[in-house]
Amino acid sequence: MVERFGGQLTGDPDLVVASIAPLDSAGPTQISFLSNSKLRALAAQSEAAALILSPLDDPSVAATYAGARIVTTNPYAYFARAAQYFVSLEEAAPSPGIHPSAVVDPSAEIDASAHIGPHVTVEAGAVVKAGAVIDHGCFVGREAVIGEGTHLFANVTFHRKCVIGARGIIHSGAVIGGDGFGFANEAGVYIKIPQTGRVVIGDDVDIGSNTSIDRGALADTVIEDGVKLDNQIQIGHNCHIGKHTAMAGCVGVAGSAKIGSRCTFGGAAMVLGHLEIADNVHISSGSMVSRSVLEPGQYTGFYPLAKNAEWEKSAAIVRNLNSMRDKIRALEKIIKTKTEQQ
Repeated sequence: MVERFGGQLTGDPDLVVASIAPLDSAGPTQISFLSNSKLRALAAQSEAAALILSPLDDPSVAATYAGARIVTTNPYAYFARAAQYFVSLEEAAPSPGIHPSAVVDPSAEIDASAHIGPHVTVEAGAVVKAGAVIDHGCFVGREAVIGEGTHLFANVTFHRKCVIGARGIIHSGAVIGGDGFGFANEAGVYIKIPQTGRVVIGDDVDIGSNTSIDRGALADTVIEDGVKLDNQIQIGHNCHIGKHTAMAGCVGVAGSAKIGSRCTFGGAAMVLGHLEIADNVHISSGSMVSRSVLEPGQYTGFYPLAKNAEWEKSAAIVRNLNSMRDKIRALEKIIKTKTEQQ
């Protein structure tokens, strides 16, 4: 493992481990990891055959832990790569080819190494590149492009002319390229605006189950390289999300918002439309972004949780702030007048 992923090994170089397990349950054939220094005592008593840990944690753990240790600057990332490796040993790669029940237009370009599963539909002019996997029940619209090694899990809908790059993952139920929410109002009646743009997704992008990314109205919705989107996220039309930004479940981004690179959004955070968010901005869970954020940093926008009765009292105070302000200003004027008269 050290030869594959690096790190400094202390212990038996010929040790064989079969899998990864948590600190509190790892046994003598397993490897575990310590990424939270608060768990040093648990790691020091672990029965794992080997531990992945940081230089900061190593000295205290090594005092009582008898197994092999792999010291690395980022144990959590090391664990992720090791876990990928163990999973790859167990997974059977889907066989190349087109399942007999799939419906593939003759003009579609399917690489010979790609896998097209049962009941998949691939429309005219679509391109499925080398090593791509399209699981059962997926829909790939006309002139759409699925990049090399990208995996669409069962029942993904990938609409016309949308593009995803290499090594992408789209989980079941996701809809890429549905119409954006665009309507013009005339005398109280809504008139639909055709959504003629695309969704353009870069390389190494993960998209969770039941997430929706709307196509642009005129220009494209853009998701740059390395973006990670959790389950049940809504990305509105014409949004632009920068490289390596990550969003947790149930985040909602309204149309035409522009989000920078390496940003993070906690679960259920909301971003209003037409706003701009700079690089390296981190939005706390449940926060509402109602204005552009032009400087990096951590931002939070919600009232602290309280008992309902206390919250109602606070809400009543907030509703009366304007009148309270006016009264305070009037009192200040009276005090100032009396002071000047003295």
